[in-house]
Amino acid sequence: MSLHTVSPDPQAAANACAEYIFRMLDAAISARGRASLAVSGGSTPKLLFQKMAATPFEWERVHLFFVDERCVPPTDSASNYKLAHDNWIAPAKIPAANVHRVIGEIAPAEAAQRYVAEIREFFGLSDGAMPHFDILHRGMGPDAHTASLFPGDPLIDDRKGIAAATFAKKFNQWRVTLLPGVLLAALNTVFLVAGADKVEALHSVFQEKYDPQKFPSQLAKDGESVAWFLDEAAAQGLA
Repeated sequence: MSLHTVSPDPQAAANACAEYIFRMLDAAISARGRASLAVSGGSTPKLLFQKMAATPFEWERVHLFFVDERCVPPTDSASNYKLAHDNWIAPAKIPAANVHRVIGEIAPAEAAQRYVAEIREFFGLSDGAMPHFDILHRGMGPDAHTASLFPGDPLIDDRKGIAAATFAKKFNQWRVTLLPGVLLAALNTVFLVAGADKVEALHSVFQEKYDPQKFPSQLAKDGESVAWFLDEAAAQGLA
């Protein structure tokens, strides 16, 4: 199932996305007593994080993970963790024990291994099993990349791994990213996409022939429950 909601501007799109996430969190907590949420970084997510922080919630019941992370220290301005910490985790007083960050300041391969181990422990996974995040929040770049899976990355075809280190040539930067098997196993996926620079990518994801090696965000078409939250600038190329 896939749906898309178009809002007038990035803030309105972020607000609509936040409201949807809260509904999913409530459902997960009602069913299991806790909820797992994996988030992405970027400029538009900053608006989402600020909205989440401003909304009272049972944050002690939410465990926060990251879809991807730049291999930098947690104090670096490029860190997705720092973005979430400064705009959401700290203001909302989310318990430190509930925040599962990628240790970006160590060697990328080791950071990926440790992140996989933490995910496996949290979800109590047996060998070969995939974690099922209650909500997985993703963005999309102008090249249709999602998470840190860029066009042409062999990892796009990896449906068995949980997370891996990858080198983003476009940014000359090592990153750790969740892999497609995990993205597709999420119980609910939300995309938050804003800006006129995303028009061509969105059109490609929705209208072009399925080819996730070329348009990684098309992986969403294989997911169970996917909701897209767009602003008018990004959505103008959609039919």
